[in-house]
Amino acid sequence: MKRYVKWLSEYWFLISYLVIFFQPEWINAAEITKTRPNILYIMADDHAAHAISAYGSKINQTPNIDRLAKEGMRFDLCLVTNSICTPSRAAIITGKYAHKNGVPVFNSIDPKEPTTPQYLQKSGYYTGMIGKWHLGTDPVGCDFWEVLPGQGSYYDPLFITQKGLVKEKGYTTDIITDKAISFLKNRPKDKPFFLMCHHKAPHRTWQPKEVYRKKWEKIKVPEPETFNDDYSTRCEAAKEATMRIDRDLQPFDYKIKPPEGLTGQALKQWKYQRYMQDYLACIDSVDESIGNILKELDNEGIANNTIVVYTSDQGFFLGDHNWFDKRFMYEETLKMPFLVRWPAVIKPGSVNKQMVLNVDFAPTFLECAGVSIPNDIQGKSFMSMFKGEIPPNWRKSMYYRYYHYPFHHQVQPHYGVRTLRYKLIYFNKLNAWELYDLETDPHELKNVYADEKYKEIVKDLKVELTKLRKEVDDNDRFADKIPRDDVDAVLKRFKKKK
Repeated sequence: MKRYVKWLSEYWFLISYLVIFFQPEWINAAEITKTRPNILYIMADDHAAHAISAYGSKINQTPNIDRLAKEGMRFDLCLVTNSICTPSRAAIITGKYAHKNGVPVFNSIDPKEPTTPQYLQKSGYYTGMIGKWHLGTDPVGCDFWEVLPGQGSYYDPLFITQKGLVKEKGYTTDIITDKAISFLKNRPKDKPFFLMCHHKAPHRTWQPKEVYRKKWEKIKVPEPETFNDDYSTRCEAAKEATMRIDRDLQPFDYKIKPPEGLTGQALKQWKYQRYMQDYLACIDSVDESIGNILKELDNEGIANNTIVVYTSDQGFFLGDHNWFDKRFMYEETLKMPFLVRWPAVIKPGSVNKQMVLNVDFAPTFLECAGVSIPNDIQGKSFMSMFKGEIPPNWRKSMYYRYYHYPFHHQVQPHYGVRTLRYKLIYFNKLNAWELYDLETDPHELKNVYADEKYKEIVKDLKVELTKLRKEVDDNDRFADKIPRDDVDAVLKRFKKKK
């Protein structure tokens, strides 16, 4: 009898897992609900993968975030389909590209657009959204939500809640963490949960907590290899973009006056240090948050069957190519961190090198929860990768499109294809092409589009680009007319109601 009990306890999750997906008729639906995994989705804003030590950061350490890599799986090729905050968030919760979900820039999402929390809520999950929402309309499909209006503030933030507008005292990263922990403590214990915990940090303008600001104020941050990129082989888009460290950082970014007499390269280096010190100090608070939330999962006794994801809405330039911000299809902002821990399923210390996209998150979560994936979702589930398996005919290329021009930072609209080795970018208003061989030129310093050696590669990539555009049904819906920016739509609407 003891042997049987021991065997049952060891293999109970496997039994439960099989029950979820095969659902024999004799199993009660309520019992199935109890065995499904919890899903805790934690997302920072503008946290570049190369500022996470699990990804080999040369500039900082993130021990709590690293835990997810050590105890779970690190994805090395997670890519965004449009590197800008609001469109990425819409793609993540809908599983659709911008031309399908209607969110190509900072416009509001249509509340009628189906989302992951809606699907999970209908299937029996207790759902929540806490922190930076940034999608204009109120969250739909959430049993509990408290969100920042627009970008939100780093200190003493306003939250829009189901009961009204609330002003909180303190540092926003800490407040979001406390709210997430409260959600975990007070959730219905007879349901699995899906919680989106979205941090504002480390979004510009960077305002760190004092303890971490002091930590970084005397640390010299190494400069990236491409810090002095002269854009000599790039098209005019790179020169036009207004997000250069030397030219476009503002006094509110570096907060103190530069030392007297600094000019040229020395001033550029000083500005970089101020930018990076505050940026990395903001990340320290996020890392602290992850540690506190993981501790609460242990306290609740639910860590084993809780999927914990840490990611960012896109990558970010950390002085790479003399830039801050994102938007371009270049590697630093195209790549997203994606770390996931699911102790009952994922082998600790696993590394996945397959190409996954932000539109894949929604179908993956649905499959993990045993929910059927709707036909109009464009992403693909990569749940089987958690078990070390690669789905048949998995993608070897991806499609990217950026629209937001001539607004913020004046990055030219462009679209392109990235394969495992090459990247072809088309700046459609300039009628200009760029090609990068990521194997020989990982920092994308040499545009080889006109190089005769790559003539056949260019031809093949254009065929692939046309194929991908057709597959995702991009009909140039927003090529000439993009929706009105609506960054603070939720707060505006709330004030009108009052």
